[in-house]
Amino acid sequence: MDTQTHQQTSTPAPAQGTHHWVMTLEVPNGSGKAMTTSNGTFTPAPGYTRANAFTDIYDGLIQRNPQLRGSNVVFFSIEPNAL
Repeated sequence: MDTQTHQQTSTPAPAQGTHHWVMTLEVPNGSGKAMTTSNGTFTPAPGYTRANAFTDIYDGLIQRNPQLRGSNVVFFSIEPNAL
């Protein structure tokens, strides 16, 4: 019987936030509505709430993408970024 040992090495993952988030926005436009989904990582400050994180993430998306101003949030999730 031939046995082989496989050793897997992995490089350390780049630094990420402590939480992973996903947000879907519905954007009204001239021909109806469009949707966009974004995701990323976030590290809340001590004492932060889910509501604080929501506001910071939404505001950040609007700052980076002014065309999203006035959009409606149809989905938001934030969870610990660990497996």
